[in-house]
Amino acid sequence: MSSKRKAQVFHFDLFGKREEKYDFLNQQSIDSIQWTELEVKEPNFFFVKKDFASIEAYISGFSLNNLFPNNNSGLTTEFDELAIHYTKEKSEEILNDLRNLPSEEILHKRNYKTSQIDKIHNAKMDISKNVVNIYPISYRPFDKLFCIYTGYSNGIMGRPRNSTMQHFIKGNNFGLVYKRGFDEINSAPIFLTNALFDRRGWTRPGMQGAESIAPLYLYSDNGNQQSIVSIINRTPNLNLLIVNQIAKILVSNFTNEKDPTPGTFAPIDILDYIYSVLHSPTYREKYKEFLKIDFPRVPYPKDPETFWNLVTLGGELRQIHLLESPKVNQFITTYPITGNNLVTKPRFESTQSEPPQLTNSPTRELISSPARQLGTVWINDEQYFDGVPLLAWNFYIGGYQPAQKWLKDRKGRVLNFEDILHYQKIIVALTETDRLMKEIDKISFE
Repeated sequence: MSSKRKAQVFHFDLFGKREEKYDFLNQQSIDSIQWTELEVKEPNFFFVKKDFASIEAYISGFSLNNLFPNNNSGLTTEFDELAIHYTKEKSEEILNDLRNLPSEEILHKRNYKTSQIDKIHNAKMDISKNVVNIYPISYRPFDKLFCIYTGYSNGIMGRPRNSTMQHFIKGNNFGLVYKRGFDEINSAPIFLTNALFDRRGWTRPGMQGAESIAPLYLYSDNGNQQSIVSIINRTPNLNLLIVNQIAKILVSNFTNEKDPTPGTFAPIDILDYIYSVLHSPTYREKYKEFLKIDFPRVPYPKDPETFWNLVTLGGELRQIHLLESPKVNQFITTYPITGNNLVTKPRFESTQSEPPQLTNSPTRELISSPARQLGTVWINDEQYFDGVPLLAWNFYIGGYQPAQKWLKDRKGRVLNFEDILHYQKIIVALTETDRLMKEIDKISFE
């Protein structure tokens, strides 16, 4: 029997204009090109050069996809204009139309495309046969809207992913958002939600693959309504083999719910630990080649003290990203000009820098980093948010820049009082995220 042998793979990069490439190829042959032989590695067999020097350390950690047995992609409406709306009142209005008007009348009343008539038919059938509710949905980072939801496919929504999403309806919950092959170098490879989640709620269209959402808890079947005793009917959505290994390192007992008793840890602590590690710029840079090709992995805790330090910072980040931290109400921006609050063409204009900061170098020289530049974010020709850090304006969460995306999605809309406050919270959250990532990077956790 013949033995199987891996093929040799050679690689050569050529950059430049098309004509220059043609000239080069015309003057060369296979033998004359200075090829680089690639190291053939299972299971991916890349045809480009990769740095696998740290792969052993990386794969010794646990994969998020293995940690959370129940995970799924975000829900897909297939018709956002029908299913998702800025206010609960608008959702109720659409729902009333679906219950009382013929499909053709809804089509013309709402100026929907003629090609959407079948989806309107399906939506009407869905809500006539099934229990329907209106729930908050995390539509984009820091942008929670409202959706009409039954949990059934090919109705008001195309794929509601109810086997996973139901656990955000039945009780208070958190869910980690991640994806296989995350290739957005500007962002941490992790986000979170406490509500229903849109399939492109974190990664923009055009990015390969869709994000996965993993609830922290699974709720028993008591209908699609929250209950004051629902916390009793939930179990952690965690692989106990991984949890038990963490417990050995921490020399602690795992509890299904947070317990103040010393020597215990709970699901929320694991979530916060993961959230902290994957926001470390050093960790992301070190393992960027692997984060691009697989589900994120996280190292097992180094020791109890390091674990709890990271849990503390991860918990702060979680509260910041859910806009639940008191810090998001400590605004660093102003909205000084009254007007109609109509969003026309949002733009950033740099105005000043914050006071120079002393470095920690022996000479203690003054610096004024571009990251500390401030500016104004104009929503129209007269009105603006002042004191916005350039860092926050350009900051990425997944595939989006929330300080820009949130306003651009409201082009042509009038901001109300709550919207104005909400945008200022976003700016604080983005600025705090940058600060907390730097704090995480001070901890050696491998």
